[in-house]
Amino acid sequence: MTGKIENIMICKNGKDAFDKLQAIITAGNRLPELILLDLNMPIWDGWQFLDEFIKVKIDQKITIYILTSSTNSADMERSAQYNLRSNYLIKPITLDKLKDVLDQVTE
Repeated sequence: MTGKIENIMICKNGKDAFDKLQAIITAGNRLPELILLDLNMPIWDGWQFLDEFIKVKIDQKITIYILTSSTNSADMERSAQYNLRSNYLIKPITLDKLKDVLDQVTE
């Protein structure tokens, strides 16, 4: 697609994503450089994931983009609490926009 992606990890809910990332950390392996986070997930939604993930001590730079169908202004404002206001993308996302995101992460 863009030649910039080595691996993709897909998780069905926020808890699953958190647990997989914790396992990567515990194993001493490299975490993903980019997380595309949906707000509306079962088990743990995106906010619950963020609340737990920000507590984890990580030395590696990880860029998180909220990728959601939510146009709710409260969600957009809440994203600012995590310094993600400029990383708030509303679905559907175009291939060109996704390439822009990858370019920013890989610079």
